[in-house]
Amino acid sequence: MHAYRSHTCADLNKSNVGDDVRLSGWVHRVRDHGGLLFIDLRDHFGMTQVLADPDSPVFAEIEKVRSEWCIRIDGTVKARDESLVNDKIPTGEIEVFIRDMEVLGAADELPLMVFGDQEYPEETRLRYRYLDLRREKLQRNMTMRSDVVASIRKRMWDKAFREYQTPIITASSPEGARDFLVPSRLHPGKFYALPQAPQQFKQLLMVSGFDKYFQIAPCFRDEDPRADRSPTDFYQLDMEMSFVTQQDVFDTIQPVLQGVFEEFGGGRKVDAEWPQISYRDAALWYGTDKPDLRNPIKMQVVSEHFAGSGFAIFAKLLEQEGTEIRAIPAPGGGSRKFCDRMNAFAQKEGLPGMGYIFWRDQGEGMEAAGPLAKNIGPERTEAIRQQLGLEVGDAAFFLGGKPSAFEAVAGRARVEIGNELGLTEQDRFAFAWIVDFPIYEKDDETGRIDFEHNPFSMPQGGMEALDGDPLKVLGYQYDLACNGYELVSGAIRNHRPEIMFKAFEIAGYDEAEVRKRFGGMVNAFQYGAPPHGGCAAGIDRIVMLLADEANIREVILFPMNQRAEDLMMNAPNEPMNEQLRELSLRVIEPDS
Repeated sequence: MHAYRSHTCADLNKSNVGDDVRLSGWVHRVRDHGGLLFIDLRDHFGMTQVLADPDSPVFAEIEKVRSEWCIRIDGTVKARDESLVNDKIPTGEIEVFIRDMEVLGAADELPLMVFGDQEYPEETRLRYRYLDLRREKLQRNMTMRSDVVASIRKRMWDKAFREYQTPIITASSPEGARDFLVPSRLHPGKFYALPQAPQQFKQLLMVSGFDKYFQIAPCFRDEDPRADRSPTDFYQLDMEMSFVTQQDVFDTIQPVLQGVFEEFGGGRKVDAEWPQISYRDAALWYGTDKPDLRNPIKMQVVSEHFAGSGFAIFAKLLEQEGTEIRAIPAPGGGSRKFCDRMNAFAQKEGLPGMGYIFWRDQGEGMEAAGPLAKNIGPERTEAIRQQLGLEVGDAAFFLGGKPSAFEAVAGRARVEIGNELGLTEQDRFAFAWIVDFPIYEKDDETGRIDFEHNPFSMPQGGMEALDGDPLKVLGYQYDLACNGYELVSGAIRNHRPEIMFKAFEIAGYDEAEVRKRFGGMVNAFQYGAPPHGGCAAGIDRIVMLLADEANIREVILFPMNQRAEDLMMNAPNEPMNEQLRELSLRVIEPDS
């Protein structure tokens, strides 16, 4: 017999009754039934009930074991009494009578329990992550993650992609976040960087004649943490193709991701139609470039109904250049109580409130109610109702000003309204491509033109587009949104040096600066670069959605905490003086 086990803790069933077996695992819990000891023995695969009575040769030793001790047992498989069968586990028809036991690893008093559903502070969970990971939910999440990655790899190979590995130690890359720098011992005063993404290398692979590339790539960014973002490192499905259009990229990645969501989505609906929505329309309709389309609410511009109206706040606002009034329809929200609740929500978001109108039945017909309705009169409120397609029992909320100042709050209010009114479909994955991103933005204070999005995207219209108003230049850049999260980002690349130099010149970077910063890629583009494009999909976020988790740390094996610290390994920590001397570095304490 094997030194540790003849079966896993999920293998045994009624056909094994009478067999002598060996199992190894962790003591999930111990139950003492008046001299009869029951142990739920757990390994990665499942659970088996083992037991001992005073006739067992090792009963005295078994009495000493506690939760999370790692043990090996030898015993005989017995059938459970019919009334004691546990249908919830594969081994529920049997139990194992213990004849011998070996303690493989005793456990100290536990800082957190593996058995049960107790909640523990995140700091405790991360400090003792190896215990936290023993819990059923995290075992399930991490297994799913591994299976998702394997499925993605297979699907990409099936599409004639090959996986290539790009460098981990490289030069700083313009991905929009802070780099993690690595000091060079051989070149004092100079630094490598951990790659924010394999962006430049995958483009260089296209220049090198590799037609299709993908990689499950680690990426490193020194970012502020959020619930849906790791503050240090993450993994993405990185892909690039030569001789493709934007639509070719969409047609390639959609069946891969759709298939993964269908395979691991647990029966939830996976939309097959992925609409393409312009960045401008996404901001208008949803207040965000990563909309949750499970929520059917679309915001609309209703400025014309308030211009010159009796509601002085909006009427005067609209006299200023670049302002507008937007409405958030709220089907089913037509009560003063709900409207007051949403007003309170707006105040928590830092606004004085939101104007509202709701429509109610007064017996002799429909009536528009609320402060706005009284101020603008029945004709204007009726025109608003008809534009928004609302009926009795519905409401609408209004925000005004320059869109950039209120869009984000309007988007959050739309989400809140959808959730409060039960309009958002829960068991569904709804995807949308967000396209036509502007390449440039203008700083309102300085008037300076700078890049709003990826500076390496090909401008729509090529060189001719760059001769006009920079703020009207759109790029072949795209994101994929799913249920309110950005899952994919990509672009058709600017592979023409002359267009690249012009694009950077508009943002205030001369050719010398571009060559200095991105010399490797610019030089390569001068030797017959093919048109190419691709995208990257966030593995962590994909698994987070599939596992129905709200926090990305629930699907990462060893995540950092909110302060980008690894409490288990004590990182970051102070280097030894010898290490600093070897790197020609010294630490200067920051000003307090």
